[in-house]
Amino acid sequence: MTEIKICEPFSPEHVRPDPALCPNCPCCSLLLCEKGRNSVTQCLGHVGDSTAATIVSACPCSAETTRGTHAWRAAQVQAVKHATENPMPRDAEMILRVLAGGQSFEDPASHLTWLHARRYVDTDRESWRITMLGRRYLSALDEPRYPSAVYVQSVGLETRTATVVVIGWHMNIGVTVLADHLSNAVDLPLDSLPGRYLDARVNLGAADPDDLVLTRIQLPAQITSDYVSVRPLRGAR
Repeated sequence: MTEIKICEPFSPEHVRPDPALCPNCPCCSLLLCEKGRNSVTQCLGHVGDSTAATIVSACPCSAETTRGTHAWRAAQVQAVKHATENPMPRDAEMILRVLAGGQSFEDPASHLTWLHARRYVDTDRESWRITMLGRRYLSALDEPRYPSAVYVQSVGLETRTATVVVIGWHMNIGVTVLADHLSNAVDLPLDSLPGRYLDARVNLGAADPDDLVLTRIQLPAQITSDYVSVRPLRGAR
């Protein structure tokens, strides 16, 4: 909030806030939030003492509930991989669906405790509610996923993000993904990724590029002429 100081001759003088403070949260410096947004450990992972950790532990600038942060992107991948590669028991899934629909339910097997540990549900001690991550798990169960070639345009070594073109989704829109997600999947260093084609499973029906989640990422079994000739084309889909 801009501070207003009244001074002679009784005209307002606008005093700019301290530029070292983050303008989007009450707990961190601007530099800390920049680091936290670009780290899966959030702001909490970049402080050295317990008092500071307590203060920044709930910083919204780097939280996994804040769209676009590294923690948010990592959580999306985690939920989608859980749903598509190792789904939870049917009874636990049904509890999530019931919560998503705002209906009442019984939990004789105490699935809620496990769902809470996975951050799929939350509670205010009076009632349970599904979280955004829980909804992402359910949507991953329902949405179709398709194989697609993925072209790595660039990698930001400082931000550890990669800009890729998901060929099956749109040929002219860059998609931001975690560079380490790609690197770890194909066992290659970050600086060797730009210019490469990868294969992945993708929810090609997503409307927003940030909602695209790549799983089962691998190097193509064989680089064919089709891969080599494909380049992002203006307006193609």
